[in-house]
Amino acid sequence: MIAVIVLVNIKPGSRLWGFMRFVLGRFPLRNVPGLRFSKILGSGQDGGFGLKPSATRQGLFCIFDQRAQAEDFLNHSNIVADYRAHADEFFCAMLSAFSVKGTWSGQSIDVTDSEPADGPIAALTRASIRPSKAAQFWRNSPPAEESLGNAGGCLLAVGLGEAPIFRQATFSIWDSVDHMNRYARTGAHMDAIRASLGGHHFSESMFVRFKPLYTSGQWKGRHFA
Repeated sequence: MIAVIVLVNIKPGSRLWGFMRFVLGRFPLRNVPGLRFSKILGSGQDGGFGLKPSATRQGLFCIFDQRAQAEDFLNHSNIVADYRAHADEFFCAMLSAFSVKGTWSGQSIDVTDSEPADGPIAALTRASIRPSKAAQFWRNSPPAEESLGNAGGCLLAVGLGEAPIFRQATFSIWDSVDHMNRYARTGAHMDAIRASLGGHHFSESMFVRFKPLYTSGQWKGRHFA
């Protein structure tokens, strides 16, 4: 399995097109060769993690059976071409997992790589938040978001959502495993994780670490290649 993520900031004149991705975007994905799983995702304001949604920033996460199918999707599909054409900023990455815990809508991801000794890694965390626990969960979000924005070695971080309030995700890219571990296992983020797990905030969750096979584009002014 190979994962693909696409992040876009929609042009002002294309906001209706961007909104319609949430309504109609899943239908073209049904015919993509090798596509096993996909989610069209919104984002918080300015690509952040808060409750206020962004009118322009959104994402697409996919899992493919094989690398060649993922490459063909990124390089030749009309779906990705349309995202590029309607975006002020466009970023994409192709990823292989080296650590996986949990599921997303019942789907797991196969571990297909080993932890890199050096170089960048990427991480995806997502959760279905129990409605009765949502207020407690979101009280912990601002300190964790602030610490992520200031974390050393964080190259990219975006808050994503499959649905407002209750189905949330975070995608990030780090200079190294050590940089990510220093953030994940200390401070406000560690406090938020302990509170969430100890309080049984999630009905389903997934935590994945990836080796980036390919990155391209721009996100919040930063260029990737």
